[in-house]
Amino acid sequence: MSITHQLAKHNREVYFGGNWTTVNFRDTLADVTWEQATTKIYDLNTIAALVYHMTYYMEPIRKVLQGGALVASDKQSWETPVIASEAEWKALLEKVLQEAEQLHAAITQLEDGVLESHFTDEKYGNYFRNLVGLSEHTHYHLGQIVIIKKVIQAQQATA
Repeated sequence: MSITHQLAKHNREVYFGGNWTTVNFRDTLADVTWEQATTKIYDLNTIAALVYHMTYYMEPIRKVLQGGALVASDKQSWETPVIASEAEWKALLEKVLQEAEQLHAAITQLEDGVLESHFTDEKYGNYFRNLVGLSEHTHYHLGQIVIIKKVIQAQQATA
């Protein structure tokens, strides 16, 4: 299996399962309601804010992989849309999972040789760094979501 196919598989598994951590986006968030997703715990980010932030870069990275320009902003990655209903929450989750599939497909189209190339600009490192970083970033925030979810569920159980 080529390195790009392994990277694509690794990225897909963090969203859909099958990774060795046994934690993935889809299953972790399957039973989270929009009220839980928007509940503020202490001074932590909400689950919804973390979902938006951790998945914000998938579309810009996919567009670069498909030959487009990098159009993204760290500031915008925290500008979470208002979620005021279960339908809006489920729509966000569905959009993320669709984008994860599209990113997976785009990564599998890459040749291994591109992985050492600059990712649009030398200051962003190479393609390999960005693709691995995207998975690491997702795992990092997914861990936060798991903890916040447990706190919310424990508070609800004692209420």
